[in-house]
Amino acid sequence: MNILIIGSGGREHALGWKLRQSPRCDKLYFAPGNAGTAMIGENLDLAIEPVNTKNADAIDYFCRHNGVGLIVIGPEDPLAAGLADRLQHPSRAVFGPSASAARIESDKAWSKQLMRSVAVPTAEARIFRDPGAALAFVTHHETPVVVKAAGLAKGKGAIVTADADEAAAAVRRIMIDREFGDAGDAVVIEERLSGQEVSVLALVDGRSIYVLDTTQDHKQAFEGDQGPNTGGMGAYCPTPLMTDELMQQVESEILVPTVDALHRDGITYRGVLYAGLMLTPGGPKVIEYNCRFGDPEVQALMPRLKGDLLELMLATAEGRLDEVEIDWDPRACCCVVMASEGYPGPYEKGRVIEGLEQAEQEDGVFIFHAGTATHPSGKVVTDGGRVFNVSALGSDLREARDRANAACEKIGYEGAWFRRDIGHRVL
Repeated sequence: MNILIIGSGGREHALGWKLRQSPRCDKLYFAPGNAGTAMIGENLDLAIEPVNTKNADAIDYFCRHNGVGLIVIGPEDPLAAGLADRLQHPSRAVFGPSASAARIESDKAWSKQLMRSVAVPTAEARIFRDPGAALAFVTHHETPVVVKAAGLAKGKGAIVTADADEAAAAVRRIMIDREFGDAGDAVVIEERLSGQEVSVLALVDGRSIYVLDTTQDHKQAFEGDQGPNTGGMGAYCPTPLMTDELMQQVESEILVPTVDALHRDGITYRGVLYAGLMLTPGGPKVIEYNCRFGDPEVQALMPRLKGDLLELMLATAEGRLDEVEIDWDPRACCCVVMASEGYPGPYEKGRVIEGLEQAEQEDGVFIFHAGTATHPSGKVVTDGGRVFNVSALGSDLREARDRANAACEKIGYEGAWFRRDIGHRVL
């Protein structure tokens, strides 16, 4: 089977790396891919954003003329814009939810209302489309709040505030200064929950739910969970914070009611449903839903996944999840993100990268390219804010983190930096 993966980040490299191990995987294509994906497949010059008829037709044409049997759509933007809908065809499977299902991430106001309709535990919230009303609300609100852009903001649209002044500044950034563009047409202002955050990813085939091993992401830029939110600076798997009892509660009180609510509204969800949870003193509550694999969570999941990811994705896309079983490597995995100087703010591209071969020789280490490109000279250069996802297996989390950090130390480019404390909340 020939496979096309849509996207250019570390998530897509990790998924391709795992799909390449399937005995059924023949040719592997990426659109557009990066320097790392070019080492395991073929990068294509196909535009994926914006999703429009011309771009979708070009992808469809390529798939029909190259025998592509599975399309995997990695990022949220093309899913929200309906690329999965446009590429549906009897001759192939598409892994990724429809635009109506992806709304669970692309429209946080709608998602919040969906959760309320079936009593899914989540933070109390108000939704505003008028900046004046939002500013008036936060000015007179006594407790700390989180201000979120309702649309897609690359994982950076949630601003945690400590007081009314910070909350008002967040509203201005999102709704008036338009820091996140059209994602700021509306804001969700919700109570600030306390507790540990965990990520629960589940495969959903429209009627069955298969929960993957749990992970914990570190979104703040700097060590000790300080600084601005990023797309994610590292993750580890599994997390000891999620007990069997808690997981049963998440399944019965959060995942199942949510999928049922979607089905009630005529929406068949097929793909990955990602629940970002806060483990509060009152139990787990949903912070947000995502409609795709987490990045960098999936880079900590894939090295531990035993079995055939291709068969798993086909079963999800074809409504056969009840026929498959998933096994996990008992070892822990830690993923550390290497970033560009200036990230999550402005950064320069094109900085030459050294030491990749030496880093990859470390025992149990896997290097997934995120923001890289190949220079005409043949050298690998930086091409994004998050440059590499360095994952490592270990007998426990501490050993896995030590191996990942050691591998990061071997990779060099001007302005390289990474957090060395991934997993500190449980270590």
